[in-house]
Amino acid sequence: MSTEVKISAEQVMEARHSVRKYDPNEKIPQGELNEILRLAASAPSAWNLQHWRFLVVTDPAIKEKLLPIAHNQQQVVDAYATIIILGDLEAYKSARPVYDEALAKGYVTEQVRESMIAQIEGAYNNNPEIARDEAIRNSSYAAMQLMLAAKAKGYDTCPMGGYNRDALIKELNIPSRYLPTLMLTLGKASVQAYSTSRFGLEELVIQNSF
Repeated sequence: MSTEVKISAEQVMEARHSVRKYDPNEKIPQGELNEILRLAASAPSAWNLQHWRFLVVTDPAIKEKLLPIAHNQQQVVDAYATIIILGDLEAYKSARPVYDEALAKGYVTEQVRESMIAQIEGAYNNNPEIARDEAIRNSSYAAMQLMLAAKAKGYDTCPMGGYNRDALIKELNIPSRYLPTLMLTLGKASVQAYSTSRFGLEELVIQNSF
C-alpha cells in the first residue's frame, strides 16, 4: 500500500524545475490530473473572473500534430499531457454567472453584485487592451499554480513560449474568445532538469523606489 507524502510549499517551490525529457510510458491517472487542474484553478484572478481555460492534450495523434507547431520540441509528444493555457479575452461575460452564484451563496449582497458587474463591464467596454492584459496576467497565475500543484503530486512540467500561435489556434480549433498564453508539458521526467544559477536578492529587490 502506497502512502502519500506531503511536502511543504517551500519544498515544492525549490524542487520545481523545467523538465524537457519525459518518460513516454508514464501515465497520470485521471483523478490525479483532475486534482492538479482543480488546484491550478484555485489561483487568484481579477474580479474572480477566472480568466483561464485548460486545453489538455493527451491523445498521441494530436500531440504529434503539435510537434512541428512547437518547433519540434520532443517534450510535447513524450510528456503525458501537453496543456495549452488559454486566457479569456471576454472574461467580462463571466461576471454575471460568478456574482449570481456569490449572491445565491450569501457571499455578496445584491448591491455589491450590481456594483461589481457594472465595474467589470465598464472596464472591458471598448477596451481590448485591458482584455488582453487581464487574459495574459490572470491565466499566468493559474499556469504557475498548475506547475506547483504538479510538483506537489510528484510530476514535472515545463512552461513553453516557443510555438506558432496561429498554427496552434488553427490545429486545435481554438475560438477567438481565447488567447493561447502558454504551453505546458506535464509528466514524469526521464532525465532530471539541469541546475540553474539565480540572481541574489541584491540584484532583484528594489527597496521603496529607484
